[in-house]
Amino acid sequence: MTTNNASPVKQQSPAQEFFSATRDIAPLALGVIIYGLAFGLLAAQAGMDGLQVGAMGTLVFGGASQILAVERLVAGAGAFAAVIAAIAINLRMLLVTASIRDVFKGRPVWQLLLGAHMTTDENWALMLATRANGRDVGYWYLVGGGACLFVTWLLSTTLGVVFAQAIPEPKALGMDFAFTAAFIAIARSLWRGKPDRLPWLVAVGTVAACLLTGLLDSSWSLLLGGCCGAVVAGLQTDE
Repeated sequence: MTTNNASPVKQQSPAQEFFSATRDIAPLALGVIIYGLAFGLLAAQAGMDGLQVGAMGTLVFGGASQILAVERLVAGAGAFAAVIAAIAINLRMLLVTASIRDVFKGRPVWQLLLGAHMTTDENWALMLATRANGRDVGYWYLVGGGACLFVTWLLSTTLGVVFAQAIPEPKALGMDFAFTAAFIAIARSLWRGKPDRLPWLVAVGTVAACLLTGLLDSSWSLLLGGCCGAVVAGLQTDE
């Protein structure tokens, strides 16, 4: 007669999942602070105050898209072009949320909206990695990680605006490069390796072709490049 000594994995409650995620994602939140401060500094140069930056972060909650939108405003492209550019860079989130549709299955509408809004590249990747390590996590783990990043982002971007307002001439300190540096940091965090090569090349090539030929301005070029890259990523088979 044999006995099974292996104890079953205890299912976490929603609250346990939520706070477990906030603990696990805390190291990644430190990186969010850095480019959140950079975004706040440059948003202040675009004439935005702390309330506007906070409202933008609450409604959009997308570092890359917010940085690009404000960069378009600083460049004088106008509000419509800024919105289009932000939408283009966030198209990837359609694929991200689709890849974890089991997490949202059967949820009420308010949870679907909350979960989609709280989904970022970081907490999505953390949830997949945690699952790969054998832990049974799901919706509330995703939301908990997103909530931690959400609060971190709002606080750091608002502090960046306050800090910028205390500097007489932020451009004299070379703060203009903060946009570029922050965007490079975000882009690097999105890179997953070999599976991303073709979609990224297609997106970059499309934008470059549009700009070099003068076919479209930069905002519409980014939108087209994002769409093309997303289509290629969606057509790729899982490796």
